[in-house]
Amino acid sequence: MNEDFTQKLRALEMQFLELGMMVNVAVYRAVQGFTNHDKRLAAEVIAGDQQVNARQMQLEQKCLELIALGKPMASDLRQVVAAMKSSSDLERIGDHAVAIAKVTLRMPDTPRVFAIESQIGAMFAVVRQMQDGVLDAYVHVDAHGARRVAARDHRVNRDKTAIYRASLEWMLQNQDAVELGPDYLQVATYLERIADYATNVCERIVYLQTGKVVELNSSTDDDDF
Repeated sequence: MNEDFTQKLRALEMQFLELGMMVNVAVYRAVQGFTNHDKRLAAEVIAGDQQVNARQMQLEQKCLELIALGKPMASDLRQVVAAMKSSSDLERIGDHAVAIAKVTLRMPDTPRVFAIESQIGAMFAVVRQMQDGVLDAYVHVDAHGARRVAARDHRVNRDKTAIYRASLEWMLQNQDAVELGPDYLQVATYLERIADYATNVCERIVYLQTGKVVELNSSTDDDDF
């Protein structure tokens, strides 16, 4: 492998990390907008999604060019393929940040249920740990670290279930303001899906280090695809 190709791989890694940080910020701002009832911040998240999409398309194009022109060896090809597939996961995370922001924009100005919003905040804290952790694992090609990050998805799933139950109970007891309940359910669902996409990236990291395609958080996560 020549030095020029090595430099292009490093540049590709930096592009991926930049995209990941952009997406992480978008999710953070979307959740902040939701919990702080800040519709202006929510609108900014939506407007910024075009930049995320453009970055993802640029990264994908760069991956295709490296595959077509660089003729990479097996280990380098894994790095390019992992970056290309993971960039799609990051872009989808950005889409869910937009979805949370759209919930914020349409929510009524009636009193909010702070107990449930506190649960959403706690759920997001775990999701944020996953988002930060997966980028760190990607930088260090750390399969064990990626597995630890993916393991947090179980906590996220439990948090979503708890929020669902709390929201449904609240709606049953407050039928005159039932419109808030579905919004809480949706935000919890979006956060759970963000964790799922972070888990997907963890799977790419395992693939990058080991050459095996695995499904994490399942009974078959040590099997070949």
